[in-house]
Amino acid sequence: MKGITTVGLDLAKTVFQVHAVDAAGAVVVRWQVRRAQVQLVFSRLVPCLIGIEACAGAHHWARELAKFGHEVRR
Repeated sequence: MKGITTVGLDLAKTVFQVHAVDAAGAVVVRWQVRRAQVQLVFSRLVPCLIGIEACAGAHHWARELAKFGHEVRR
């Protein structure tokens, strides 16, 4: 999806919350994404900055999302 520069990802057990903004800080999308769909959704995004919470699963998801060219910060 064009225009997305930064994504906030709230990790959960089943449904993840995704909040994406453009360069001006305007909200582009707010999604609820099931765990099984996370990799598919982020593989379709233009590489961007992703901020995720620091928790036990954060390292795993950081590695998975970095495979698609995203810069992940915990």
